[in-house]
Amino acid sequence: MKFFKLWVPVVVWAGVIFWFSSIPDLKTGLECDFFLRKIAHITEYFILTFLLYRAFRDSFKMNAFRLFMYPAFFSLLYAISDEIHQYFVLTRSCSVQDVLIDSIGIIGFCVLIRIKKGCLCWAG
Repeated sequence: MKFFKLWVPVVVWAGVIFWFSSIPDLKTGLECDFFLRKIAHITEYFILTFLLYRAFRDSFKMNAFRLFMYPAFFSLLYAISDEIHQYFVLTRSCSVQDVLIDSIGIIGFCVLIRIKKGCLCWAG
């Protein structure tokens, strides 16, 4: 049961990201639409990295470095696959820029959790 409580949110959140990426012409209609969409990218991948971190932390025994690298790696891999997915959605495109923006959310989570733990080093 613990496994499902940890990993189902990861799968559901990945599904939410996939669903939003499947919407052609996804726009807010506001003047600051571009800015809001980029903030959404950062937020989506911050949350995905958090969910992956929580799932890895409570599912496996691993050192601090791997505990940060695995969630970051899988979030980045999903960001890349999401951009490839958008290539096949009408009016959407595949953008390296968006992967880099997604990475801000991924790195942001990693830095924030290290600050919360009181250490920016990877040793502990």
